[in-house]
Amino acid sequence: MTAITERIPLDSITEQAHQVRPGRTALTLIAAVLYGLGWITARVFAVLWLAGVWSAVAVREGWRASHGPSRRTQIAVLEAQVEEQKTQLSRFSG
Repeated sequence: MTAITERIPLDSITEQAHQVRPGRTALTLIAAVLYGLGWITARVFAVLWLAGVWSAVAVREGWRASHGPSRRTQIAVLEAQVEEQKTQLSRFSG
């Protein structure tokens, strides 16, 4: 039994224990907990944000699919077609 206790560096352990500052250790533990909470909150928020935005875009697309394109979109498409037709006609006029 004494052989085991002789191999344990009791003096080194005691010296290291005296170097530990309780105030700094407590602050480090508090900081670690707060840091962890912040990290977890950021991850959860990022996932919830993405889920919320994805859901909103899905609802918008469903709305568009059920109501068709807006009047503004229809006019823009028709104007683009008119411009394309003008371009094709100008080839024959030139």
